[in-house]
Amino acid sequence: MSTHARRERLLLADLLESVGPGAPTLCEGWTARDLAAHVVVRERRGDAAAGLVIPQLAARLERIRQEFAERPYEELIRLIRTGPPKLSPFALKQIDEAANSVEFFVHTEDVRRAQPDWTAREIDPVFSDLLWKRLEKAARVLGRKAPVGLVLRRPDGQTAVAHRGTPVVTATGEPAELTLFAFGRLSAARVELDGEQEAIGKLETAKQLGI
Repeated sequence: MSTHARRERLLLADLLESVGPGAPTLCEGWTARDLAAHVVVRERRGDAAAGLVIPQLAARLERIRQEFAERPYEELIRLIRTGPPKLSPFALKQIDEAANSVEFFVHTEDVRRAQPDWTAREIDPVFSDLLWKRLEKAARVLGRKAPVGLVLRRPDGQTAVAHRGTPVVTATGEPAELTLFAFGRLSAARVELDGEQEAIGKLETAKQLGI
């Protein structure tokens, strides 16, 4: 049975292939090639991927990512599509699903929404609920550096507090859009912001959401 992570992996690989290595992404300074190299390093070089969470190792991670980016683009896409090696923790379906469902969704939208003719994709209700559950658990981490109080709200009224403080800004949108917003893709996420205008301005110009 296909998992959400597997589906998003294949969507990402297909999209990277279709746009080409020089296509822009929402990741500042990164082309599609750079993003592809990041994905490959993250799940195939655990020794380097630690730099994603340990600042002291970030420079080494970037050096290795750049080395992978010099490989043929077709090879990077093949490695993404086929998945991690058998001895990788990501090869276990449960870990792949837990670690990659949201990761690959966000990166797919990083590529999709950076293109001038992008269109929104339809998110099925099951995946939408999964994104919300993951967002509820991660909201405090993703919003920990927000310059104002931040509440994430689904159209049905369910909420998650991303950052306690005043004044408060409430971001309302579907789980997919709130996920992108909370991961720092503020300008590309289709959410409605409610609160004091000055607070909204601070939030919109901040580059402090996400990991």
